[in-house]
Amino acid sequence: MAEGERGGSSVAAFADAPAFVRGLTFERLPDDVVASAQRHLLDLIGVAAAGSRTRAAAIASAYAATQLCGRDRNARILFDGRRSGLAGAAFAGASTIDALDGHDGHVLTKGHAGAAILPALLALVDAAGPGEVPAPVDGREFLTRLVLGYEIATRAGIALHATVPDYHCSGAWNALGCAAVAARHFAFDAATIRHALGVAEYFGPRGQILRACDSPTMVKDGSGWGAHVGLTAALLARDGFTGAPALTVERDDARAFWSDLGKRWRIREQYFKAYPVCRWAQPAIEAALDLQRSHRFAADEIATIAIESFREAVALGSQCATPRTTEEAQYSIAFAVAAALVLGRVGAGEVDVRGLSEARVHRLLPSVALTEDAEFSRRFPAERWARVRVALADGRSFVSEPARDRGNPENPLSDDELRAKYRELAIPVLGAERTGCIERAVRTLAADANALPALLAILLSPTR
Repeated sequence: MAEGERGGSSVAAFADAPAFVRGLTFERLPDDVVASAQRHLLDLIGVAAAGSRTRAAAIASAYAATQLCGRDRNARILFDGRRSGLAGAAFAGASTIDALDGHDGHVLTKGHAGAAILPALLALVDAAGPGEVPAPVDGREFLTRLVLGYEIATRAGIALHATVPDYHCSGAWNALGCAAVAARHFAFDAATIRHALGVAEYFGPRGQILRACDSPTMVKDGSGWGAHVGLTAALLARDGFTGAPALTVERDDARAFWSDLGKRWRIREQYFKAYPVCRWAQPAIEAALDLQRSHRFAADEIATIAIESFREAVALGSQCATPRTTEEAQYSIAFAVAAALVLGRVGAGEVDVRGLSEARVHRLLPSVALTEDAEFSRRFPAERWARVRVALADGRSFVSEPARDRGNPENPLSDDELRAKYRELAIPVLGAERTGCIERAVRTLAADANALPALLAILLSPTR
């Protein structure tokens, strides 16, 4: 077996992004990269299932089904079942995942690839007509395309952050990953791939993500429009619409990020979230829970909570002292920490309507103070840290050790933890039987010819 094939350590780098899009095969993926793709797939599905119950997902899906529906190519909407145009189904699916902030990400992109890649891939596979795909899409090809999307999107995100001064939402760069997956699906030549990437980059939403962090709403991370733009870009390029070059792919100051395609697998570097709230709030949750476990105090004993973290975390939800919507709760570091201390956990139920009405959590919110730690700010975005100080009404006080968010490659969530997270998110929405069927299909996707059809049948049907 040649180095870089099944189980090999590496492969030769591809010459450029179009060559990678066209030439990547399942056989070239190292075993751990395939396993990573399966873990990300299951995690995204769990988040999508829980996200499908949000009002944001309902609005986005209804909009796609009524306003973005195509005549000649229809795809079913993730966990909804209604049909939309190709880009519309991708938009609705990505908006559904983005509606619950529990999906994977990458520290240097400061955002999320999979939230857009998976719905775009599902739409393409579901809408495939006779003769459109050069080879049947089986489970191995499905996983190959998922990895492809992560590799292109993550590099585009790192390059964009490194070469422009503004801090932009994920849709600005995960659009390129979606365009790449579509370009492979339609078997574009190298020139057409370049145009698809260029169109996706140019039309990608440059949303002001810090505005969404300060004043959280349903716009979230822009992944819905990133998925929509990515597939639209490919459809336009297929018809001769030009857009090359994509500067984050081809400009001199970005090329270094693309020189290791096929050698360095960026999907290995993604993180998983332990909690369905903004990643920036998660170090403080870890610190608070560790402090409570160590000293065994109850939430009703707390007088004050002081949180020290990096600048961006301190600003989370700064325009909303008391969260009233799930979006505000997901982006509030104070709410996340208070919920963790009161309820002992932060899950989908803690940030939905039921959790928002928990009086004991709201009692703690005025006692939370946030301050920036200069060293923690210096380490961001490569590392995210927090420290929590709790003072009790009886005069005792405790200070945590500096804590990091869990789920990074260097402190990963175990497979058992990821499966537990998936089941916790999916079972209340899908039931135990369908939740188990999805898990089995994902696990056997590369080996069982029936796994992908079984998976699509559940994912593209209504949750109820």
